[in-house]
Amino acid sequence: MLFKPTFWLKSVLNIDEKFLRENGVKALVLDLDNTLSMHGNPAAEEGVTEWLDEMKRLGVKMRIVSNNTHKRVEPLAEKLGLPFTANGAKPLTFGISKAMKAMESTKKDTLVVGDQIFTDVMGGNFKGVRTVLVEPFHLEKTWTFRLKRKLESLVFHRDYSKLEIK
Repeated sequence: MLFKPTFWLKSVLNIDEKFLRENGVKALVLDLDNTLSMHGNPAAEEGVTEWLDEMKRLGVKMRIVSNNTHKRVEPLAEKLGLPFTANGAKPLTFGISKAMKAMESTKKDTLVVGDQIFTDVMGGNFKGVRTVLVEPFHLEKTWTFRLKRKLESLVFHRDYSKLEIK
């Protein structure tokens, strides 16, 4: 079960008030690249800013935990108005633990949200926190990402007929 997400959603934008309430979620550990923004893009994807505003209105605590560098994460995190942990070392739990401590959240009321099984899902599962696997906004074209997605398909079959789309 190390590679299996608790939830599989089309997008981070599918996390709404009903989903949070039904699952007792009060805090979100958010990946950055391909979850809130295209990898390397200095701007959030369409709809993310409004979604973050709604989460804030609902009182949801949020923190970005990215394996990317401080130089990459800081400018976008500031634009989004979110605290962050760069060099998060996922799937190790250091970054997730730091985020949970900063948000004063528990394993029971926190979700780790991201687009990659071998970092986001495994990191949350190692920590004992429920996970949400989201589809990336755009598929990467580099050979490393194509290889990573192929390897992910060996451990988690993405049956799109079962994808939760709200």
